[in-house]
Amino acid sequence: MGSITKKFVLVSLFLLWGFINSEYLAETQKDSFINLFCIESIKVEMSKANLNYDEKIAKDTCDCYLREFLNSTSHQNSIDKCKSEAKKKFNL
Repeated sequence: MGSITKKFVLVSLFLLWGFINSEYLAETQKDSFINLFCIESIKVEMSKANLNYDEKIAKDTCDCYLREFLNSTSHQNSIDKCKSEAKKKFNL
């Protein structure tokens, strides 16, 4: 097997492993870096909007974001959709 073929196989296996582990990521979302970053981003956004931080709003919004993003929605579309849903749900 040539060097390029070996690299292709390795990259393919790495990508396959990532897709398989997306379910694992969803299960561990509570402690993931993505979730922690999301929570901090919401704290900043709420502060900028002169709103008191509410853990329930942050958790709900970040759960939405992770769910949307894992379902192959783009990063920005996930943010936009979940912000909109949070505004409606929590009357923000």
